[in-house]
Amino acid sequence: MERQSHLVTITDQQFFCYPESVGMFSNTPKHSVTRGKGALNNFNIHFVAAGKGYVEMEGAVYELEAGDAFLYFPLQEQRYYSSTSEPWDIRWVHFYGSSSLTDYMLGRGFQDHRIWTLRQPEGWKKAHLHLLTEAENHKMLNPTILSTLTYAVITEFVHQAEAHTKSRTGRSTDRITKLLPKIQKEAASPFILEDWAEEAGVSVHYFCKLFKKAMQMTPMDFITQCRIQMAKQALLEHTDRTIGQIASETGYPSASYFNRRFLEHEGMTPTEYRRLFGK
Repeated sequence: MERQSHLVTITDQQFFCYPESVGMFSNTPKHSVTRGKGALNNFNIHFVAAGKGYVEMEGAVYELEAGDAFLYFPLQEQRYYSSTSEPWDIRWVHFYGSSSLTDYMLGRGFQDHRIWTLRQPEGWKKAHLHLLTEAENHKMLNPTILSTLTYAVITEFVHQAEAHTKSRTGRSTDRITKLLPKIQKEAASPFILEDWAEEAGVSVHYFCKLFKKAMQMTPMDFITQCRIQMAKQALLEHTDRTIGQIASETGYPSASYFNRRFLEHEGMTPTEYRRLFGK
């Protein structure tokens, strides 16, 4: 299957970023691309959704599989191709923009590596699909939307990408990401680390290590964020409930402790938040 949309290049660039083309190929074992240095003056991100493929650079060949991605800066030499035995499902976007875009990518160290792994790829895939669908359906009729959707693709990549290693242990973070909706739903209940580690099928130590790798925060930090989010909603929707009641409903044993944690995160007390944003 092939889906791709190519857009005319805007020479008078008005946007931080803009797509030149976006698409996806699957079950195409002959997919192979070679571009000489200086041939292509835009950034491009390719993400492997399934199957396998290869990237050649500096005399070495790197095998990529589901969850891996590669990024080229403008004017770089490019050589990549699908596995013939396990053809890849490859999702890609070529984009360009203002000089600030290059500064943005350089400032986050993306010039230091070419091959990456996305910790949680679902967000990137959704953002990419939204961009592809918009480009297919409306072409260039909505340039501001195209720019916004391109920015979503880029920032999802920036947020989730970590330098690729030959070790495949990073796939173990899937154990964590699959549990996140359930952890969030039950955040107001007592958080028993041993129970969640058992559900993930790993030791407590390894669970914490995987969680930090997947989310860039500790499990308790995540629980706190979930609880504060629940509390903010409850403060505005249930104005008849006291601060102590909301504290209890969102997992805090005392109103004073709830007040302290809320203040740390939001810069104001729950009472001040309710007064500021309530009807």
